[in-house]
Amino acid sequence: MKRLLLLIVPLWVLTGCLEVEQHPNWVKGQYAGKKDNRPFEVMFHKDRLAWWGTVANRNMHQNEYNRANP
Repeated sequence: MKRLLLLIVPLWVLTGCLEVEQHPNWVKGQYAGKKDNRPFEVMFHKDRLAWWGTVANRNMHQNEYNRANP
């Protein structure tokens, strides 16, 4: 049991050393990556109200109580 513990503990301690850096690059205090486009900017030509209307309409049609009205 002690041998197993002596093998596992150093491996367990070293697992934190294998983590890679995941922070974005910063140049002069600003994020240097690519700007992500919003869905309403790409598909609706920056018309946020049209995008919200489409999302609300889609959500309304996904309600089973509204679709299966006897």
